[in-house]
Amino acid sequence: MRSLILCTCLLFFSLTSQGQDDLLKDLIQQQDSALELLPKKMLLTQRLLWGEHGLMRPIYPLTNVNREKELRLRRGMLIAHQILGFATLGGMVGQGIVGAKLYNASGQNYRDLKDLHEGLAAAVNITYSTTAFMSLFTPPPLINRDKKLSSIRIHKWLALIHMSGMIATNLLAESGNKQLHRAAAYTTFASFGAAVIAIKF
Repeated sequence: MRSLILCTCLLFFSLTSQGQDDLLKDLIQQQDSALELLPKKMLLTQRLLWGEHGLMRPIYPLTNVNREKELRLRRGMLIAHQILGFATLGGMVGQGIVGAKLYNASGQNYRDLKDLHEGLAAAVNITYSTTAFMSLFTPPPLINRDKKLSSIRIHKWLALIHMSGMIATNLLAESGNKQLHRAAAYTTFASFGAAVIAIKF
């Protein structure tokens, strides 16, 4: 009888400890899978909003379901990024045409063209900033891409050039140095146009 009670107790403790081990393994797997929901590398802006302790985490806790929603949001934001990119490129073309005419204009014609050029500049600045926002603050992908040369990587390198050019163009517009302003504007347009083309290949 004692041996039966002893065997029953050993079996019970064995099953209980195995159940605890299984529970512990499940908890570890859940923790690991939660950590794998985010890529190892993110933009600073993405980490600020969407990182494990980002500003959006009180609203969107880091779960599988929420990450699916974030990836749908990411897709929508990147589509908007592309559409606004085309709109910005069109605005830059118009601004360049008007800007070129400004150099030979005088009198009332000059003032009208200058007002139009400044209006186009304001519109381009708005669409450009919104386009950049859609890219910089989008939720991160599930995984990082490899480090091989790709159209996305070229697009990002060109973004550094056209963002610097955009800032320089706006600053130089205020300085009155027309030649430097024009050079910065052409550089911005060329690198932005190349970035739009690169993303399509």
